[in-house]
Amino acid sequence: MTGTGARPLDSAIAAFLDHLRYEKNYSANTLAAYRRDLVRFAATTDAPAERITRSDVNAFVARLHSAGLAPRSIHRALSSVRSFFGYLEARGQTRKNPAAAARAPRPRNRLPGTLDADQAAKLFEFDATTPVLKRDKAMLELLYGSGLRLSELVGVDRTDLDLDNGFVTVLGKGRKARQVPLGRHCVAALRDWLSVHPATGEPGSVPLFTGRGRSRISPRTVQNRLKQLAARQLGSTELHPHMLRHSFASHLLESSGDLRAVQELLGHSDLGTTQIYTHLNFQHLASVYDSAHPRAELKKEARSGVDAADDG
Repeated sequence: MTGTGARPLDSAIAAFLDHLRYEKNYSANTLAAYRRDLVRFAATTDAPAERITRSDVNAFVARLHSAGLAPRSIHRALSSVRSFFGYLEARGQTRKNPAAAARAPRPRNRLPGTLDADQAAKLFEFDATTPVLKRDKAMLELLYGSGLRLSELVGVDRTDLDLDNGFVTVLGKGRKARQVPLGRHCVAALRDWLSVHPATGEPGSVPLFTGRGRSRISPRTVQNRLKQLAARQLGSTELHPHMLRHSFASHLLESSGDLRAVQELLGHSDLGTTQIYTHLNFQHLASVYDSAHPRAELKKEARSGVDAADDG
């Protein structure tokens, strides 16, 4: 560990931060995070950049872990160090990046948030009296009623709908097309929206959901509209498109128990990705058990360490 004076890496760190500020146009907050991580790393070594080894970087990661930093914070710090040495390597100031192969502890992924059935019902309790509200209700129905991803929702064209037979064709991850069934509420909401669609009567393929004018709605607009609706209907701004997809899958699995059917509806290529919803169901059942059964001993905090991967 070095003293309080100048350290061998200080000038290189300053040059790197100038590069991020003036050439990459990074924000003040991002620069501050890089500076904090790199100053912390520089304090662990007296060696100049060209003598830093992978062992030095691993020791830094181990020190952060021992200090109790969260895995995500350690990942961010390691990313800063990796970027710093990548910058030096590109300029010939070090022969290789000692942080390139370093690994941080795996972050624990949180289980996705979901709405309960009552919240989901309350979300839809509004009259779609304007074209914007008709559009929004139809989007809600597709996200929760059919479990679409946000990217799938904004990518749907009007010709992808078959309302008479009750399905929509969407383009999922890996550009895989799949047909998703539509419930009667969803069909009704879509018909209501199509009656005021700005491109009604035009031939050819046009976006199903539009923003301003006839242009395809943006993901950000969908996210903002959901937050506004949730604030009005649920008194919360925590709602996002993926929460509706998670709610769709969780509620469907609770009712049917058919994991493979849920996998097909979500468009998951791997059943293991869908199994996150069995964890959600277990947590729900465990909470009921803990609160209701007189011999329950396992408390909620003992059940909270379930790791699962978000499917995006």
